[in-house]
Amino acid sequence: MAALQVAGGPVCGAREPPPGPGSGFRRLSARLASLRPADSSSARTEIHLLFDQLISENYSEGGGGVTAEDVSALLVQACRLVHLNQEHLVSKVSQLIHHLLNRLQVIVDEQNLDFLLAYTISAFQQCSSWTHMEILQALSALVYYNGPKCQKYLPDLLGETGILVKLSDPSQSDPDLSRAAVHCMANICLSVPGQPYLDEPYRNVCFQTFLTILESSKVSGMDDITFCMLLQNALKGLQSLLNGGKMKLTQTEQLGSLLAVLKVSVGLKSLLPIDNQPPHTEQRTHKAEGPRSKRKKAKSKQKKGHREEELKEPNGELGAGAASALGKLTLHEGSALGCAYLSTLSGAPEGSSPAARDRASSYLSSPPWKRISSSESDYSDAEGGLQNKMRSYQAKVRQGALACFLSTIKSIEKKVLYGYWSAFVPDTPGIGSPQSVSLMTISLKDPSPKTRACALQVLSAILDGSKQFLSVAEDTSDHRRAFTPFSVAIASSVCELHRCLLLALVAESSSQTLTQIIKCLANLVSNAPYNRLKPNLLTKVWNQIKPYIRHKDVNVRVSSLTLLGAIVSAQAPLPEVQLLLQQPCSSGLSSSSGSTMLWLSPSDWRRDASYAETLEESTDSLAGSSGEPCWLIRLCISTVVLPREDPCSDSDTSCTIGNIYEPSPVRLEALQVLALLVKGYFVMAQGYLMELGEVACRCMEETDPSIQLHGAKLLEELGTGLIQQYKADSTVAPNQRVPVSLVVMFWAMMLNGPLPRALQNSQHPTLQASSCDALSSILPEAFSSLPNDRQILCITLLLGLNHSKNPLVKAAAVRALGVYVLFSCLRQDVMFVADTANAILMSLHDKSPNVRAKAAWSLGNLTDTLIVNMEMLGQSFQEEFSSLLLLKMLRSATEASKDKDKVKSNAVRALGNLLHFLQPYHVIKPRFTETIEESIQALISTVLSEATMKVRWNACYALGNVFKNSALPLGTAPWTAQAYGALTSVVKFCKNFKVRIKSATALSIPDKREQYGSVEQYAQIWNALVTALQKSEDTTDFLEFKYCASLRAQICQALIHLLNLASGSDLRCIQETVEQSGDMVRLYILQYLKSGVEGDDTGSPQSPQERDKMLSEALGHIKGVQEPSGDTAKKVIVAYLEGILTMYTSETESCVSLL
Repeated sequence: MAALQVAGGPVCGAREPPPGPGSGFRRLSARLASLRPADSSSARTEIHLLFDQLISENYSEGGGGVTAEDVSALLVQACRLVHLNQEHLVSKVSQLIHHLLNRLQVIVDEQNLDFLLAYTISAFQQCSSWTHMEILQALSALVYYNGPKCQKYLPDLLGETGILVKLSDPSQSDPDLSRAAVHCMANICLSVPGQPYLDEPYRNVCFQTFLTILESSKVSGMDDITFCMLLQNALKGLQSLLNGGKMKLTQTEQLGSLLAVLKVSVGLKSLLPIDNQPPHTEQRTHKAEGPRSKRKKAKSKQKKGHREEELKEPNGELGAGAASALGKLTLHEGSALGCAYLSTLSGAPEGSSPAARDRASSYLSSPPWKRISSSESDYSDAEGGLQNKMRSYQAKVRQGALACFLSTIKSIEKKVLYGYWSAFVPDTPGIGSPQSVSLMTISLKDPSPKTRACALQVLSAILDGSKQFLSVAEDTSDHRRAFTPFSVAIASSVCELHRCLLLALVAESSSQTLTQIIKCLANLVSNAPYNRLKPNLLTKVWNQIKPYIRHKDVNVRVSSLTLLGAIVSAQAPLPEVQLLLQQPCSSGLSSSSGSTMLWLSPSDWRRDASYAETLEESTDSLAGSSGEPCWLIRLCISTVVLPREDPCSDSDTSCTIGNIYEPSPVRLEALQVLALLVKGYFVMAQGYLMELGEVACRCMEETDPSIQLHGAKLLEELGTGLIQQYKADSTVAPNQRVPVSLVVMFWAMMLNGPLPRALQNSQHPTLQASSCDALSSILPEAFSSLPNDRQILCITLLLGLNHSKNPLVKAAAVRALGVYVLFSCLRQDVMFVADTANAILMSLHDKSPNVRAKAAWSLGNLTDTLIVNMEMLGQSFQEEFSSLLLLKMLRSATEASKDKDKVKSNAVRALGNLLHFLQPYHVIKPRFTETIEESIQALISTVLSEATMKVRWNACYALGNVFKNSALPLGTAPWTAQAYGALTSVVKFCKNFKVRIKSATALSIPDKREQYGSVEQYAQIWNALVTALQKSEDTTDFLEFKYCASLRAQICQALIHLLNLASGSDLRCIQETVEQSGDMVRLYILQYLKSGVEGDDTGSPQSPQERDKMLSEALGHIKGVQEPSGDTAKKVIVAYLEGILTMYTSETESCVSLL
């Protein structure tokens, strides 16, 4: 046999340079590459030694310059040197594969993976069983994040007789092999986002294997630690499948089984029910926390590979048996949840003393980690160390189960998840009954802070987006019934969540877990329907969270402010929250908030003499609205602008001497709370208007882009709050509003401050866009009182930003122009309207859909302004407005009506207004004729399209506007029949009743008989309205029923309107209706006459006298119609209408007599 040839030996006596990073690996790799396959004893020894040296090499962090290609090439060479009959070397090369891939964090490329997988699978099939463990470990490292690249070998691994499927069987005799096989299967399931994924058959095989393992109890011969590691691997595999996004749990039984095993795996069966004692007095004493934290710090120093299965953190333990005799969670018809909890152990042998029974009951009902005390333990130190290790592994299983539960929540629909609500969310226990086990049980009872935090993350995920589900909760009155309504059960659950989370808040000592508790509370507050629940829930949360605002940990402070923001934004305004805001500042907060206003510099607005007069003028009006100073506003202002009392707390690792303010996340959250408070409770904030304005200025002057952005957002909310106060439907009394003079001063301060600079900051387009939104929130009444140069500045900046290349800025600018064009002081300025129109039309052709959508909205507002000016200023404005620009607007709006729905909905609105605005001299111009025809055809096609209901509603509204223009040839033009045909089709068959209402409204707009066209056209419209009246209750959507009355009222008004315009030739079709459907029409017309309709703006008269007058005028008109000789239709119709009026009069008189 040939001896191994080794090249490149060192020269004796030569001084070697110091080894560099990765030099040892490269030297050994070169020696390995120089070897050739041989079966001699010396060759095997040489290879064995080289493998040992490679395994024992001290690789620096990051691999010391060793590339993935180097590692892959070395492993391929190593496998080529080792024949499969050399089992000791096969075992050693398997160890080498596992060690290098884990230690150097390498994922093998596809070409080398193919060779290495073929080698390891063949080695497993041919070598003795004692090598299988190392081979499986090597296989596990190879397939890590490489599952989709293993397609050729998946039948050998995951097929019916595949290696991993057979070894993962719970009945497998070797538990270590079973664990390693499951770990390998879990690594196959790992996927990289955007990359190919496992085929569905193999996903299902893996899923069922993992589920079976979790459902099986521990087999004989398997120690507890191995069993825990097996469960961990199964849970990691399930989580990988769910995180991949391809695994959809569509079958109820499959989902129920998964949730059942997860519930058992998190240890809910072994934990105590929640009692009335504070949890920290039972499990979380300082003596228990100290050693655990020390052990955690000691363990954290150990190095960990990214695929290692060993667990470092000592925590709690898992209950006995993962899921023996497990009852599956299934949904049953008529039940929100079909779930049977396993009964807990209790009781003691009969005949024992009460004390003995108590001890036995306490022992059996307590989890194992509570049964051992230092004074009573019979365990030796070694056994105690084993117990600690066991608790660590069991806690890791619980954390893995909770992580898997979190992935499950993200992979199923919320409506499916909430069917299992009562299995995981606590409910108020009945009198004498124990507290049900739930996720809150873990949050309160588990000894591991990390596990408690994981449970709270899962609970937060369940609560996130639960607003619709929780909206049914109602607990505003006492329910004394034989059964508990579902609404009361949900309300009870919400109240219990509040109680448990507040209990956990008081008991928690870990900052990380404390943060999760507060975040969970914020999620609950954001989704709970407090207007349907008994008061005082938010008061308890409010009072409990106050001390944590000054917590030493930054994350706790941030989450506390998040919770306060959730409170002030929950169904705002709530009377309970308004009272809380008016409460005097609590102890511990007054010292800092009392000096809140010391930061204010002697600004121009303070030195202004008119400010004192304005302030004196507004004091009386604002005093009643604000009452007590709002401590939350003062707190947030001080957090944003004042230096903190302890500039470098222990938890702020990033603190520097120059950073004297609160950390940026805290300041940002305080600004968000201010914005939410202004939005929901402006009455409370208006007393601080100028101070809040200066806060916004200070923030926009800073260098941190996030602070600048939140300052602009606060300014926008302040402006919006002022606009809301001055709206026509505002409930704020005029004497309680902020005076316009103070608003003018506020905006003058903004425009003389950093706002113009922010608008011109092209390096920060997001800030520019937010500043545009803020600028659009100026109160119109205040804008007209601003100095002319400030008004011109605003308009010039917006027109300039409309040319921005950034779509975000351009969209915000064109939207702001759409707001300004409605201002009464600007809309009559023809030059401004023309400049704005040109700017909007330019943006309407932008490539960004968002810019086009905002431009279409602004174009709709611009055309609304044209109609207002036409009605107020008359023909003078129409003649002054450019015909060429009007034609350009018509063409652009017609083109936009073929765009996406977000653009189309406002484009058709603009078309209706523009066609209404046209004058006779426009209509007769040849260049307008074709454009008008195209515009009307665009509206007709939109009415009949499958677009969203909002688009079709706007199209019907637009056609109604077209009908208002007497200059258009309605009734004689070819498009007349098409327009009426579209509207009659919609009024009869559209699924959306609001669209039907608007089409009926449009049909009742023409005020001359000739506008309805021929007798046949009139009859078609009449019969369509009668049919629509018959079908006014035909809908499968329950939400549409509330519009039935409005629809019938509008149809009846349209029918009476048509009667009032009918000619003698039209009476025949009316007679047919009287004879065929007279009873039905009479019933609905009587209802229309007797009662008004609230809600939808149908345009119908609300006064009974007006409705009676309309029908009487219609009767008088019919009487005066000249009918063809020998025709009896007139007589029939007159008698019919007189009968309706007589019945209405008699019913009205009888009602009056009863009163």
